[in-house]
Amino acid sequence: MLAKGFRTNKNLLFSVFPVIITSCAMLATHSAFAQTREQGPWWPSPHGIDDQAGATNYVTPAKILKALQIPKNGKTYELGHVYEQGMPLYGERPMYMTVTPPPEPSSGEGGISLTEYFTGYIGQIGTQFDGLGHQAGNIEMDDGSYETVFYNGFTANDLFGNNRGRDGVEALGIENMKPIITRGILIDVAGYKNMHPLPAAYEVTMEDVRGALERQGMSEDSIEQGDAVLFNYGWAVNWDNPSKYNDSYVGVGENQGSPGIFAEVTRWLISKKISVVGADSCCVEVRPRPGPENVHRMLFLGEGIPMIENMELRELAADESYQFLFLTLPERLKGATGSMIRPIAVH
Repeated sequence: MLAKGFRTNKNLLFSVFPVIITSCAMLATHSAFAQTREQGPWWPSPHGIDDQAGATNYVTPAKILKALQIPKNGKTYELGHVYEQGMPLYGERPMYMTVTPPPEPSSGEGGISLTEYFTGYIGQIGTQFDGLGHQAGNIEMDDGSYETVFYNGFTANDLFGNNRGRDGVEALGIENMKPIITRGILIDVAGYKNMHPLPAAYEVTMEDVRGALERQGMSEDSIEQGDAVLFNYGWAVNWDNPSKYNDSYVGVGENQGSPGIFAEVTRWLISKKISVVGADSCCVEVRPRPGPENVHRMLFLGEGIPMIENMELRELAADESYQFLFLTLPERLKGATGSMIRPIAVH
């Protein structure tokens, strides 16, 4: 575990944080900081020196009670895909499940019990919740050593020092995420652009965000601390065509990338202190990346904003349900870096 004493110069650190987090130098040497195990360019967290829950801390009791007042007709929307064979799997991540059929009965008495065997990337396939142990940045420390550092200054040694990954990571496991019961906001970029879906490799800009919100009768100021912000790219229309959706890497088969946000919109989301961001694509961020920034790390490392990938938002967009009660509960898989989830909207 890190030696997490009092960190100095915290106001200075976070006043320049947005600049640092958007540069690739953030992930390498940055001589402006004494990058020790107590203080660095994105740690300590604003949520406390020992925090492992990140931006899910913004889902407070008051936020939950306010969100519970949103539904008007009780209609529910499934915002995730069914987990099944044949769905798009990123890269070479596998999924396998089998249920052994019962023997033929020899009498009219008794019965049977079925169970399933599953193996695969249980936290990183299908509609998935990326936790704060999913990605880290590599930097040079003040003593000249190099470290892989995650959210809140946790190092690779903190995650793997004792068991080397057996039974999961030892810090930042998905079990530390808090239940997300909050106000959801859909930003229907596909509807705003009248493109269903947006083109592969399309970067969603702040102009797109503002235009989509205005079309929905909202503005940037409509987004509040602790909200869940979901982007509809219309990309879920390709879910039944894994080769185009994301079944392999860009340039293989029909995969020419996918639409998504990049650094500009990510900085805005960080400034809004949202609790989680999701989208209907493999990675939320645009692929291939048009620059050196990494949206996952920008979200994870500083504010600790988790991500939901591969969502199904078409019905929500078609009904123009732009504000709703949003619920998703990551599985408490001790030591996992991600989780299967069943996100729900209630309007």
